Amino acid sequence: MNKNRDKLIAGLTDDLTPVRSFKPRDGIAMVAVATALTLIGVLAIEGLWFGAFQGEAAPFFWVTNGLLLLLGLASAGAVIAMASPGVGNRHDAPKWSFAMLLVLPLAAFISLLSHGLDTAAHNDPFALHCFTASLIASTGIGGALTFWLRRGAPVSHEAAGWFTGIAAGATGTLIYGMSCPVDSVTHLGIWHVVPVAVAAIIGRLIVPKLIVW
Repeated sequence: MNKNRDKLIAGLTDDLTPVRSFKPRDGIAMVAVATALTLIGVLAIEGLWFGAFQGEAAPFFWVTNGLLLLLGLASAGAVIAMASPGVGNRHDAPKWSFAMLLVLPLAAFISLLSHGLDTAAHNDPFALHCFTASLIASTGIGGALTFWLRRGAPVSHEAAGWFTGIAAGATGTLIYGMSCPVDSVTHLGIWHVVPVAVAAIIGRLIVPKLIVW
């Protein structure tokens, strides 16, 4: 009886091979590498606005990028955690961070209205470039987070898609924003926030299809 049991156990374990452990720190490292490569690419193509570090930037410039940093960190952390699901896990930090970021476009629209409808504030020649460049800068980080989710087992694919898009959009916009010399309330509040919303929608539509086994 014991010999048969030993043979059965041996037969079940013969084909088993050790696998690399799944640790959140590996996901953090993966996102950090993608972020660093994105930063290098932006610096090589767009350069850095040194004036921001020489006292030329308006306070709203640092407020905007600070909120983008918090949103990017909170959302990326949520995505990394979602790859290893657990009972009772909540991801409220990205939601609150995104709600805080929405104050910026509200301030921008109020500023536009206060200046009237026929002013130069409505004509922003940098708008399209900032929008497209921010989305392009988001792709590498979004790809890294999606790859991490594929390695894990996220429970809510839809939420994972939203958070992946938000994390990529916020971080990509933040990195590109370091090269943008336009620091007006209207420009930052609209064209450095809209890419995050668009990236969130793209993440919701694309990521769930890529992480389903």
